[in-house]
Amino acid sequence: MFDLGALQAAIDAHGPVARVVIAAHDGSSPREVGAAMLVWESGQAGTIGGGALEWEALARARAMLASGGARVDRQALGPALGQCCGGAVTLWTEVYAAAPVAEAGVVARGPGEMPLAVTRMLARARGEGVMPAPGLVQGWLIEPAVEPKRALWVWGAGHVGRALVAVLAPLPGLAITWVDVAAERFPGVVPEGVTVLPVAAPEAAVKIAPMEAEHLLLTYSHALDLALCDALLRHGFASLGLIGSATKWARFRSRLAALGHGAEAVGRIDCPIGNPALGKHPQAIAVGVAAELLARRGTLRRKIKA
Repeated sequence: MFDLGALQAAIDAHGPVARVVIAAHDGSSPREVGAAMLVWESGQAGTIGGGALEWEALARARAMLASGGARVDRQALGPALGQCCGGAVTLWTEVYAAAPVAEAGVVARGPGEMPLAVTRMLARARGEGVMPAPGLVQGWLIEPAVEPKRALWVWGAGHVGRALVAVLAPLPGLAITWVDVAAERFPGVVPEGVTVLPVAAPEAAVKIAPMEAEHLLLTYSHALDLALCDALLRHGFASLGLIGSATKWARFRSRLAALGHGAEAVGRIDCPIGNPALGKHPQAIAVGVAAELLARRGTLRRKIKA
């Protein structure tokens, strides 16, 4: 998929950026169709794999940065590059000074007039929400754009919070904000892409959370968990999970009702979270919570769009 945000971020940081994508392949290939890398003068992000294939693609992409434009190259991996893969790969290389705009969630480009087949794909994406697979269609490269990242707020940097962030941070499609009461509560090295937010009164940070954010409450304090539940119920959220036992949740339901929250609103909170069958080790809890988060992705997307 075409990550327009990552491309624009690279352009903002480095100037014109070349994007190399596997547009097609025959036989075996080091990566799948749609795999891409971004290339600038002094570095790159991502990989198309293949060793020699990638090395040559990097050189071509950097040579294009000054002049811009796009090119298509078809390379036989074995004879031309001495690789053991027996296939041929088609690479589409394009230089961008700004990220393109997706139409109906799809980035489509190519020579000449848009083919009818591509027009129909865009119409189906627009009217039915059916995204095409990436690839070449009558000389045009079609790529669905990456959907905006899911905003996930993790409240608490204790043992479970640290284990959970370590599990979730490498996954694509998540924008993680990690909140706790002080900077020293966080580990010395925070996973790349995670925004750390130390704030003495975490419930005060609720007001800056996006309305579509998902929240996981894992703090060191039941009182703080309750204050956060109260604040989030008043603020709004896409989902809210609370670590704890059935006993803790029974007490929270009563206390939230006393704070003026109706049963339907309180019922939107998931507690306990995770999979008790996996055990109580922080990593085991993290795996269970992460599995739940990933499993409800499609349901959550439908709710947000409704």
